[in-house]
Amino acid sequence: MTLRHRLEKASPAWFSAYSMIAAFAAYFCMYAFRKPFAALSYEGQTVWAGALGLKTALVTSQIIGYMISKYLGVKLCSELDRNSRGRWLVSLIVIAELALLLFAVVPARYKMAAIFLNGLPLGMVWGIVVSYLEGRCVSELLLAGLSCSFIVASGVVKDIGRSLVTDGWVAPEWMPVSTGLLFLPAFVLSIWLLEQMPVPTAGDEVARAKRTPMGWPERKAFLMKFLPGLVPLLVFYLLLTAFRDFRDNYGVELFRSLGLGDKPALFSQTEIPVAVLVVLSMAGLALIRNNRQALLGVFGVMITGSALLVGATLLLDAGLIGGIGWMFLLGLGSYLAYVPFGSVLFDRVMAHTRATGNAVFAIYIADSLGYTGSVALQLVKDLGAAESGHLEFFRIYCYATGGLGVILLSLGGSYFVRSPVAATGEA
Repeated sequence: MTLRHRLEKASPAWFSAYSMIAAFAAYFCMYAFRKPFAALSYEGQTVWAGALGLKTALVTSQIIGYMISKYLGVKLCSELDRNSRGRWLVSLIVIAELALLLFAVVPARYKMAAIFLNGLPLGMVWGIVVSYLEGRCVSELLLAGLSCSFIVASGVVKDIGRSLVTDGWVAPEWMPVSTGLLFLPAFVLSIWLLEQMPVPTAGDEVARAKRTPMGWPERKAFLMKFLPGLVPLLVFYLLLTAFRDFRDNYGVELFRSLGLGDKPALFSQTEIPVAVLVVLSMAGLALIRNNRQALLGVFGVMITGSALLVGATLLLDAGLIGGIGWMFLLGLGSYLAYVPFGSVLFDRVMAHTRATGNAVFAIYIADSLGYTGSVALQLVKDLGAAESGHLEFFRIYCYATGGLGVILLSLGGSYFVRSPVAATGEA
């Protein structure tokens, strides 16, 4: 009996455990090709005759590539058929690794181009992995496990990358490609495991709607129908993605400004507890069978996360918490608001509205705009607010993102929760 046949006959618990592990491993490994370069500070190095810090230039170049990848993914990932997914994933990662090799060998003035090429394929990995998991009765559990991967992975792979340099294994410029090479076999194995997953069952399709590739007519119909609810959500996601990326890419600088720069494994120390709490919150939504009530739960979690950004910064300013506590609460709040966008939010929207297509399309609309905001924030900081330190700038942005988020999520949530309920046989 093949592994796929065993999974078809497996209990929901065993199937969920298998699928979560495979998806977690795949996306965790992807971060080894994307984030390790950001663990280096590139202190004192600039480009464009000193107008822009080298790290900001590298971060922005990769995000631009990643952003373009998201725009491409709006079409490519939403149209992709089941038989092509594994080949696409492996090809994308190999291209990203070759770009990191280029990053290691080219002169400094060309490293921006190399890291741009690294970001260009990676933005499509998330959507393809989500396509294995969406549209199932246990999708919340599966997507929660997947979401846990990027919360943990960013900190862990940066700690691993830093240790390769500080322990003398590789030179700094060779660290990103070396980190990726360490994770390449595990990535290929995880994709093979995902390929063994059976298609959603008839019961899944009754409960969550059948998911199909989306051509231009289906994509246009979806946007025309749901644009009033999407607009406030997309505006907030633009702000939130920029927030999350700034905290992630400049974590080294923020910890240093908080007086914590020399403490070991700071990223893992703050991100692993965040991942556990967020994944439990997302998984808890799987207990809600009714799709409308589940949407209420999703928006409640997201609004709470957004409010936490303001509350945590108020506590820091009042001297009631320290730097590690603040970064932990910001991570918790931002990921409580951020994770549903790439996972359970649009999966439940599709299930509630019975719209034709798949959740990946809406996820990639949000992601493409979100990373546009991330690029804009990077440039605003270094070109428009260069005199402000990373910590001072980030504190102000915490208040703006959290406050606006509560308002915008309330507007978008009200629209989708009040959308007509299709005849689905929901409990």
